Amino acid sequence: MNIILIGASGFVGKALLNEALSRGHKVTAVVRNPSKITLIHNNLTVVKSDVSDTETLISIAKGKDAVISAYNPGWTNPNIYEDTQNNYNSILVAAKRSGVKRLLCVGGAGTLFVKPRVRVMDAANFPNPILADGIKSLGKFYLETLTNEKEIDWVFFSPASNISPGKRTGKFRLGKDDLVVDADGNSKISVEDYAVAMIDELEKPAHHQERFTIGY
Repeated sequence: MNIILIGASGFVGKALLNEALSRGHKVTAVVRNPSKITLIHNNLTVVKSDVSDTETLISIAKGKDAVISAYNPGWTNPNIYEDTQNNYNSILVAAKRSGVKRLLCVGGAGTLFVKPRVRVMDAANFPNPILADGIKSLGKFYLETLTNEKEIDWVFFSPASNISPGKRTGKFRLGKDDLVVDADGNSKISVEDYAVAMIDELEKPAHHQERFTIGY
């Protein structure tokens, strides 16, 4: 497939980039700083662009099969709440206006339920206010914007509460709206296995206009 990957130089974005290329997909990586991508691959094109530039995103996305967004304004960005809202809306508008059929978003775990009517972001104690703003803002985008979006086939893929570097095992469990935990009550996934599941969804769509999640 021929896809756009937004945020390809980030933590999750790099894993998605490696997984997509390893499976033979053509990737146009849209990043703010192209120098952060040192990988050279015949199927990789790196484009410098700001996601707030909707018109440029539309131009880049035209003719592609899908947009995968791993956009993150940065966990130290004091404007993370506003930037998440504004720029994810820009990505959504660009995907729709470009004619792309699917938008796959790297979601957050904050809106997952830990028990009936209690979400992770409601139960968590955030010592860092910027981190809290980022989690709540991405959650708002999902709950108030994506869940009402009917024009494009979107997914919001929430990771486990603990996503970290690890191994690509290909063995994991998928869920929908509840946090996936193991026998010890831990919710975790390697970024490599998260990428496996996201590219699986790209290749064989199983979720449509909905959120799903992952964990061991």
